[in-house]
Amino acid sequence: MNGHGTTARSGAADLLIEARGVVRSFGRTPALRGADLAVASGEVLAIMGPSGSGKSTLLHCLAGILTPDSGEILFDGRRVDRMRETERTELRRDRFGFVFQFGQLVPELTAEENVALPLLLGGTRRAGALSEARGWFGRLGLDGLEGRRSGELSGGQAQRVALARALVSRPDVLFADEPTGSLDSLTGEQVMELLVGAAREQGTTVVLVTHEPRVAACADREVMVRDGKVTSLSPPRARPAPAAPAADRAGS
Repeated sequence: MNGHGTTARSGAADLLIEARGVVRSFGRTPALRGADLAVASGEVLAIMGPSGSGKSTLLHCLAGILTPDSGEILFDGRRVDRMRETERTELRRDRFGFVFQFGQLVPELTAEENVALPLLLGGTRRAGALSEARGWFGRLGLDGLEGRRSGELSGGQAQRVALARALVSRPDVLFADEPTGSLDSLTGEQVMELLVGAAREQGTTVVLVTHEPRVAACADREVMVRDGKVTSLSPPRARPAPAAPAADRAGS
């Protein structure tokens, strides 16, 4: 089970997110021209494509940040594109997590307060939210940085704080838009390993946008967006088997 009581599911036929014939333009400039996409529960999916292809617009439509001009967006069987803005806001707050290229930490808050922010917004008491947030610092190699603000963190550290913030509330889906785009290649690979590992541990579905093949290689599957359409797909990679519980390993 994930943090919202939804049974974690797997298998290509068990879809969590769908885009059907999605069209979206900005003024007279078309960004999506009938895009179709399906994402299975628990899948790590990479959306690739050149600049201006519509890949970020597609991700923002899937996440309910943008509303398509036509077509359908479904999450867990519900039409996101037909929701009122208040409903989409609740969906993004309660069931989605987000990581963007530059982290977008709140500069006035400490690192641990940034991580705790989704829990605080969801009504968790401050002491409990901060305690939950602190648990992520050791997991992501951030011990000792809890009290620092964003200006006192390196790019890689700030992005790991942003990752912890996205995952602390155990979302059903993590949307990541160029999560390593502002990092050097080594730091980017480390962040991706942490992102995918933490998501798999929680059963979180991941939809990430990237133009870097090495980042996309961390995913179960890749789709290519060109001229506003999903034009090519890679076959699903075998997912690693989940680790056995510690008690089982001790007894083996």
